Amino acid sequence: MVDAKTSHGKSPGALLGDTSGRNYARKLSLFNAFAEPELRAAIGVLALTPGARVLDAGCGSGVTLKWLADAVLPTGVAVGLDLAAQHTAAARAINASDVLVVQGSLAQPPLTSGYFDAIWCANTINHLTDPIAGLKSLKALLKPRGRIALAQSSLLPEMYFAWDERLERAVTEAVRRYYRNRYGLDEQATTAIRSLVGNLRCAGLSDVHPRTIAIERVSPLTEIDRAYLLEAIFVATWGERLRPYLSVDDFEQLSQLCDPQHADFALGRKDFHFLQTLTVVIGEAS
Repeated sequence: MVDAKTSHGKSPGALLGDTSGRNYARKLSLFNAFAEPELRAAIGVLALTPGARVLDAGCGSGVTLKWLADAVLPTGVAVGLDLAAQHTAAARAINASDVLVVQGSLAQPPLTSGYFDAIWCANTINHLTDPIAGLKSLKALLKPRGRIALAQSSLLPEMYFAWDERLERAVTEAVRRYYRNRYGLDEQATTAIRSLVGNLRCAGLSDVHPRTIAIERVSPLTEIDRAYLLEAIFVATWGERLRPYLSVDDFEQLSQLCDPQHADFALGRKDFHFLQTLTVVIGEAS
């Protein structure tokens, strides 16, 4: 199953500074807990059955890998692949001993060709400079008629502040400018992820079709929902790093909305309404 070649360090197909030392397992775990119902529904498009061989390409902290393993074990095979050493360590810690977790690059996966019945790949393909080449690498791992489910959150703009569309637009653009400046990208590069259907077709997959699921939350929030939105979005994604990309007034208003101690804290408002999309596109190998 695992080739003799191994892939550590920086992948030639990596984008956004990904290396084997990168670690955002906490943020991944928060998202998986937050969006578990929607992620499970998206995984369902693979229609996995006991005995199947499935790969989680970009398995992160290993939560979705565990769900995939539950669907195919004990007679099947579940494998997780991730570039980051701390991600693979986290994935091994929460999965059973008969689930294989491999550290390696999605662009050059150290796995046997033609081995898997299905591949799940979520919020990962956008980290490659050449997503079509990456998808061809994954396609090579599939048996004939094997399927890839390519999932991506937020293909459409999220709604956090239902009561203030103008501020929301300003924050969304500030986040995009931050990533473009940090990683030397142009606008086309940061929006290329919208081409999931076209990328799968260009990679040679057939019967390509999408499904989009809404992730929707309103107040009062559960502790899981509150933890994700506060820690992963308000602090880790927004916060001080957006100050250079917003006007003084907008940054001050955003800071108040993100502060649990402020009277205007967004997650404490009765009119809080969050909406995000999760799109999964499935394709079949010939």
